[in-house]
Formats: sequence, C-alpha cells, structure tokens
Amino acid sequence: MPWTMSLPPIELFCEVVAHRSFSKAAESLGLSQPAVSQTMLQLEQRLGVQLIDRSTRPFGLTAAGRYYHEQMRRLLDSLHAAEDEVRGMGGKVCGRVRVVSIYSVGLLQMREYISRYRATYPEVELHLDYAHPDELYERIVRDEADLGIVSFPRDRGDIGCVEWVSEEMVVVCPVDHVLANRATVSLSELAGQDFVAFTDDLTIRRETDKLLRKQKVSVSIVQQFDNIENIKRAVEIGLGISLLPLPTVRRELEFGTIRAVPLNGVRFERPLGIVHKRHKHLSTAASRFIELLHDGVIEGSSQSPGPAVVTSALASTANGSSSAAPASASPGIAASTKEWEPAVAQ
Repeated sequence: MPWTMSLPPIELFCEVVAHRSFSKAAESLGLSQPAVSQTMLQLEQRLGVQLIDRSTRPFGLTAAGRYYHEQMRRLLDSLHAAEDEVRGMGGKVCGRVRVVSIYSVGLLQMREYISRYRATYPEVELHLDYAHPDELYERIVRDEADLGIVSFPRDRGDIGCVEWVSEEMVVVCPVDHVLANRATVSLSELAGQDFVAFTDDLTIRRETDKLLRKQKVSVSIVQQFDNIENIKRAVEIGLGISLLPLPTVRRELEFGTIRAVPLNGVRFERPLGIVHKRHKHLSTAASRFIELLHDGVIEGSSQSPGPAVVTSALASTANGSSSAAPASASPGIAASTKEWEPAVAQ
C-alpha cells in the first residue's frame, strides 16, 4: 500500500482493520507490532475518541471507529486512484497487487502467470496467496486482497466479477484402469466406479453430484479432499477415478502418471472468474494482471474475453452495475451446466 508523509496513520489504521490484527498489519507493512500499536494510540489521542475495542479477540471497532474507517477507506481509494492516474500519465505501472486464489486453479499454471507478470512489470510488488473460497471472499471484502481467482464465481453484493475461462472437465484415472485407453467415456460408464471426490462443502462437488444425479449415475465415493492436488495423488496410486478440470492435470499427463479421457455426450465445464470488491478503484497494476490472465489462456480452457471486454467490465462495476455475466453462462457450456447459481466458489 503506498504511503504518503501526510497520511501514514490513516493508511495504517485501515490496514489494521483489514487484517483485524496489529501483528498481521505490522507484518504486511514491514513494521514492528509495538510501532503499529503506538501509532494507533496516538491516532485515538489526536481524535479524542477510542476507535478500536481491544477487549475482544479479534478486536472490534467502536461506533466511532466504524464511521472513521468507512470515511477513511473512501478517502484512500480516491487518493490511490489519483496517484494511479498520475503514474499512468508517465507511462509507469507500479505499486502493489495482492492476489488470492483457490488451490484448485493449479499451482503450476498460476506460477507461470506470476512469472510472466513480474517479468513484464518489474516495478509492481505482486503477492500471491491461496485460500479456501469462503476465506477468499472474506479477504476481498476486508480489503486484504485486491483480486481473487475462483471457480463458479459470485457476482453480487460487495463482490464484482470478470469472466476468465471455462475449463473442460474430464475423467481422470490410473494408467492401468479399464477406462485409461478409451477415446471417450460416457457418464453411464462411471456407474459403480470407485470415485475420489471433492468435499461436499465445495460448489464443484455439488455440481458434479447434480450432473451425476441428472444422468442417474451412482458412483462409490472412496475418498474426499478439498483440493485438486490430493485428488490427483489419490488417483495416481489407484484409489479410484475422478472428474477434474483438464488444465489442472497437464503436468501429470506430461509425465504419464494418470490418464484423462473426455466425456462423451455431455459437456461439463468449470467456470473460473476474477473477483474484486465492487465500487473500489482497481489500480492499473491490478487491471494489467487481469489482462495478462486473459492473454495467456491455458490449454483445455474455452475462449475468454479480450482486454477490451475486461476494461468495459471493470468500468461498469465502478458505476455500480454488474461487471459481467457469471462465468457459467459463457458460450459453449452445455444446458445442464447453465443452470448453476453459485453461492461460494471452488
């Protein structure tokens, strides 16, 4: 977060509130916790009112603190937007971008995007973290992150969304499985198979269950995990088959540790989107990250909107309208998947 000589206590106060922790805010800004605590005390003394209720853990805000935080966040958003515009006049892209992604987007593919971005914009301080979808949305709302990458993205309330890609879901199985060398597999052929599933608190699991029920297919769930990496390892050692997004198994296919077989007769896709806090200014650095994601669409994903669409979508959220249709409504998704109404993403 950019600092100015006239506003450090305000910046620090908003960072403390975003993290709901003095120590986490200090770590984020490279300061000591005593320095952060002292600055907050001095701010309260200057205002003559208590802003932070320190009697609870995590701490809360007093009525004055909530009002002050709301006003200061608006002020800082305006300040950062103005600074960003001025830097843009000089052709500079700098600052900080905090991205949080669900684990199942794929550690390998995200590493490629991050490396490309850092090479293109070396003056930008880019942070990438991974989180469960519920935590991801909370961090976006609390201003702990600028952008979130989720599947079945939410686009309502405080959250705006820009479409990214839709990934083909394929049957993944051990190399010696009876289905391993098939050109395609119908859903009916999965009936009775040992199945490695996502945990039932994730949207991707609920949508998989919905599709199987619609086709009257029953599988035998032998293991459940909340992330793709564990599911892939379970498939590799022969515990069962699964349905996973094709781009997330690219490395395993290259090394020949599992097989991926397309579905026959039905298209099942996982939409990915980029979420952000609605009504909050997105810096040039953050917008360029979104454009880079769209420019480098990964193999196994359907076509995404270009930079012009991204710019238009971000502009519409700044004016309070929906940034884009939910990613699940992208062209090419079968009717059986268009009825999705995601609440949380994974």
